[in-house]
Amino acid sequence: MLLTLALRKSHTAAGDLSFHVFRRQHHEKFLSSFEKLGLSDLPDAVACAQYHYLSNGVGGVPVEYMYEKDDKAWVHFCHPRWIYDGAAICGVPLEVNHGYLKGWYAQNGVSLKNPRLGFVCTSQDMDGQYGMAGYFKVFDHDLAPGELAPPFDPSAAPTLDISTWPEERLQKANRNYSMEYVKNAFIILADMYGPMEATTFGGITAQLIGKQFYRQTADTLGITGDSIEAFARYLAGMIDGHDDEIEMHKDGDTFLVRQKGWRLMRGTGPHPASVFDSWNQLWQGALAVHNRYLVLEVLQRQDYGDDCFEWRIRERKSA
Repeated sequence: MLLTLALRKSHTAAGDLSFHVFRRQHHEKFLSSFEKLGLSDLPDAVACAQYHYLSNGVGGVPVEYMYEKDDKAWVHFCHPRWIYDGAAICGVPLEVNHGYLKGWYAQNGVSLKNPRLGFVCTSQDMDGQYGMAGYFKVFDHDLAPGELAPPFDPSAAPTLDISTWPEERLQKANRNYSMEYVKNAFIILADMYGPMEATTFGGITAQLIGKQFYRQTADTLGITGDSIEAFARYLAGMIDGHDDEIEMHKDGDTFLVRQKGWRLMRGTGPHPASVFDSWNQLWQGALAVHNRYLVLEVLQRQDYGDDCFEWRIRERKSA
């Protein structure tokens, strides 16, 4: 979605989306996660740096944490950058980096009610430096740009308590970490541009992602062939991965797939139609690769007050 806005709207628009998504997630997750991660009794600068190390680690994001002193601790986001898949990083403008720095990092001191706490970004990979790095500090002197982060020592980094973070919880947290970005991006996109443009930008993004990742996700689910039933099993498997209730059954020459609950948007809403319309393009894109002679029809929508989302998969009728 960031690439879509940067190309089709402006670099500023992509930066604005980044800012609003990260500010929204900051308000939703930052303070509420302190106790879960065991950070409540640490000095503010150290707690903030450890928060980013631990929370991003749960999400599968490679980050280094370096303690310097109680009022200064570093983080360094390593390559490959999780948020930019593969060569996509080449199309990301610097404004996107500024967006999440302002949206999240600049808000830490405000949320912790410590006006002296700030984040100094000393490196950004988008302008040719060694990566995205910087330090949290309780300020008592002027800031000095261009500092190098100290060496990373894994043995000095914080760890999660495995008694409260078993493997199953970590796997779900890893999945949910990614889902938060998708959820908030769809919601913020409608807030920024209204439902018409949000459907355009969100829909083309989701459709292209559905096409690009269909083969990989189908292989993960063990889906083979290009039949109606095979795509029904694909859609059901993807929805099951969201932790939503799923039903699938044959109806004559077609298959029906029903989803009850919407884990992706849980706790939010009501939503403009653009949120579902954009998200649904993931499956339209996937179907175009699975078998372009099939049709995916939406019969019921929870966001319209129905009991479930319901899709029908059938063959395209001849003209």
